[in-house]
Amino acid sequence: MAGQGSGGNVIAAICNIFFPGLGQLVQGRILAALIFAIVFFGGAALWFLIVPGVIAGIAYIWAIIDAAKYKGS
Repeated sequence: MAGQGSGGNVIAAICNIFFPGLGQLVQGRILAALIFAIVFFGGAALWFLIVPGVIAGIAYIWAIIDAAKYKGS
């Protein structure tokens, strides 16, 4: 990836809108992708407990922002 604001980061952020963690996977960051997906889907599955649902929402937004701002190595 070329860096923040690059086309790759925009595509990764859009991927996260459809499936949290997919953008990180597109960027080649497997561990980050797994963590975001597990936190989001685990929290979404327990939405009726309120707090896990809020955590899932935060993880969802964080995954999008993380993919958009990724600088690469």
